[in-house]
Amino acid sequence: MSNHESAPRRRRALLITPVLALVAMLSLGAGGHAGTNVRAGGDPRPTIVLVHGDWADGSSWTGVIERLRDRGFTAVAPPNLLRGPAADAAYLAGYLETIPGPIVLVAHSYGGFVTTNAAVGNTNVKALVYIDSFMPDEGEVLGALAASSGSCIDESALNPVPYDGGVELYLRWEANPPYPGFTRCFANGVRPSEAAVLAATQRPAAAAQFAEPSGPAAWRTIPSWSLIGTSDKVIPLALQEKMSSRAGAHVTRVSGGHLTPITHPGDVTRVILAAAASTT
Repeated sequence: MSNHESAPRRRRALLITPVLALVAMLSLGAGGHAGTNVRAGGDPRPTIVLVHGDWADGSSWTGVIERLRDRGFTAVAPPNLLRGPAADAAYLAGYLETIPGPIVLVAHSYGGFVTTNAAVGNTNVKALVYIDSFMPDEGEVLGALAASSGSCIDESALNPVPYDGGVELYLRWEANPPYPGFTRCFANGVRPSEAAVLAATQRPAAAAQFAEPSGPAAWRTIPSWSLIGTSDKVIPLALQEKMSSRAGAHVTRVSGGHLTPITHPGDVTRVILAAAASTT
């Protein structure tokens, strides 16, 4: 073999070897996950897993993540696929399996459907935290819960975008009665300039998720905490109170709208810390 012929093979080997090493490491399980912190004395801190809801992404947790990190916790915000409870929960459940040690699983809004299903059977999940969130029981459906509660989001709020295989739903920026508009419904309490960015960067929800029933509820066996924004118009106060009471959740109320991870990150963090303290 000539030097000219062997050089490309050497380059390929240099590229492939790190990839194979990574695959081998992943095949060993979760032992090397970055979510492991250890307190003095050897007790592991829980990893805080933050799950966003519809029309949002992981950046909605930025203020909360900063505060948790300042207190020595590892916090991660994996993407929520926003396809429907079954698919989204399966994805999240797989992600949770990569985390060793105790987990505090936190949800916002529709994310509550996902965490409520994904945590079932995972003994590492020690606490569930619901922030301005649905806390569904088995068989409950997102669309029916929203419609029965007087939510400001109904068909008038949605801009449907068909694609090959389904329909994506975006929130309108402008008012379209009875929908009062993005800033008065979804982002009430958020600075107008920030609300405009949230609307421009929103991730769409699959229309199918609004008709899919939830599976068995993890809050029946895992302790839960709930933070309720008393001016929430997406999941109105009465519905959040009902779901929180049914789950036996530790409830905190703040004067805020639907996006308290953005408008009240300190309050949200304190609730998460209370749940984390229960795991020790």
